[in-house]
Amino acid sequence: MNELMVKAAWLYHVEGLTQAQIAERMNLTRRRVNELLSAASATGLVRVTFTSPLAENVELEGALCEAFGLDDAAVVSTPEDQGLLHAVLGRAAAAFLDRIIEVRQPRSIGVGWGATLRQTVQHMTRRQMPHLEVCSMMGGLTRGAEINTFDIVRNFAELLGAKCHYFAAPIYADSEGSRNLIVAQPVFRELLEKAASVDLSVLSVGDATAKSLQVKYGLPAGADIRELAASGAVGDLLGRYIDEEGQPVRHPLNGQVISPDLEDYRKVETRIIASGGTHKRRVIAASLGGKLATALVTDADTARWLLSRGR
Repeated sequence: MNELMVKAAWLYHVEGLTQAQIAERMNLTRRRVNELLSAASATGLVRVTFTSPLAENVELEGALCEAFGLDDAAVVSTPEDQGLLHAVLGRAAAAFLDRIIEVRQPRSIGVGWGATLRQTVQHMTRRQMPHLEVCSMMGGLTRGAEINTFDIVRNFAELLGAKCHYFAAPIYADSEGSRNLIVAQPVFRELLEKAASVDLSVLSVGDATAKSLQVKYGLPAGADIRELAASGAVGDLLGRYIDEEGQPVRHPLNGQVISPDLEDYRKVETRIIASGGTHKRRVIAASLGGKLATALVTDADTARWLLSRGR
């Protein structure tokens, strides 16, 4: 509640936006914006200056949108304990998605996987949206106890009272030829087409370090992260490894991945990336530079680092 109040009040009193513009920017109804502004005044949040440290995060959100051409951003304070980062980002992504779903009433949502999205689904508001389709954006991990990739998509669908479509396939086939045989099957071809035509998607990005679940559990036998790094990879989006410019690197893995290609993915109107932390900075920067996201949920330290690089 406080974060929404601060952001609405900042946009109204500092940036001079109208209530209608704020409603569009924040994916809220105009009535809700009016309630937030009234509450900000009634509680003393807005006086001559802002009385909350969250105001800096709102300023960072605006700066990210301007610097990278984003439609929206949500920035949360970086926790001192980095072990809490996934939980903090997950709560922020949940609040962000709740607002978008409430206002836009999408008919389809594409979902990735990862520790941040696992936290996101735990904090979202339960709804009944039988018209909604929740689609997996890619194949999943086949081993690893930390996270069950298929459960995330199923849990999103259950939480939203929606239909569920997921890939019953690994993120990587054994070879490019095997991948082509798999996606040539009508059921998988249809799933890829659904994934590339959703109204909005929410993904996390993966880094190219030993901290990555993708590196730890998802790479097929024989794949070497050092070879990926030598090819210029800074991390992955949709299992596709990208370079500093957000372009796919020349590596066999990118021919083995079972997910939409990046050009098809760019056709999704609202593309949300929820990620943060020191080890993910380069791949987040690459994703923004490559115009692979229209909205970003991240932490304040990462936001400041991204802005210090400039684009």
